[in-house]
Amino acid sequence: MRLATFNILHGRSTTDGRVDLDRLAAGVRRLDADVLALQEVDRDQARSHGADLTAVAADAMGAPHHRFAATLHGEPDLWVAGTGDAQPTGAAYGIALLSRLPVLEWRVVALPALRRRAPVLFPGRRWPTLVRDEPRAAIAAVVHAPEGPCTVVGTHLTFIPGWNVRQLRHLVRATHAMPGPRVVMGDLNLAGDRPARVTGLHPLARAATFPVHAPDQQLDHVLGTADVRARRASALDLGLSDHRALVVDAAF
Repeated sequence: MRLATFNILHGRSTTDGRVDLDRLAAGVRRLDADVLALQEVDRDQARSHGADLTAVAADAMGAPHHRFAATLHGEPDLWVAGTGDAQPTGAAYGIALLSRLPVLEWRVVALPALRRRAPVLFPGRRWPTLVRDEPRAAIAAVVHAPEGPCTVVGTHLTFIPGWNVRQLRHLVRATHAMPGPRVVMGDLNLAGDRPARVTGLHPLARAATFPVHAPDQQLDHVLGTADVRARRASALDLGLSDHRALVVDAAF
């Protein structure tokens, strides 16, 4: 079973600054994933040609089962929170989970939100900047794999230090009772082996994923319970985004 996670930066390339839907589709086809987690996904946004990027990816990988969870809706600089069961019908931005295998159950998990601004020291800056984070969520799917049911979770955590750890722990607790072996994957905004340490899950891939052209950090992760094994893993530059995609061939 091939698993992949990719922060797509709404399909934009950092090389030419363009959003090319054909390039996005080609990148997804190259991943050849059975289950794919996407982050920074647009729907009906002018900057991405008004496309439903989840649908573009689903068509490219041949995934009849997919779910988009809006964390924001509206247009950039005019965002409004959109997490939870009531999803907006217009322009939106969020995360997606796609599967070529049958999905027996879907669940959207809203993650703890920091309601105030927090200081964050960005690379190249001398002093911290006060920032307000966007809402965060996760999508869990019970997938009918050849070996039996398993749970795959995709998410995009905050970049605010400490709060991303809280969100990850909440996510692991919220999905603990879901069926079968369990995998959590996505842009966790946590480097190295810290996600494994705080969750008790084990890393299925060790590869730098950010920044895309000369990666020196692993911010994107695929973590599994003890009954999930990795046969092969790699980080791929797909010609778009500021992240590399992370791909794992896993056995349950």
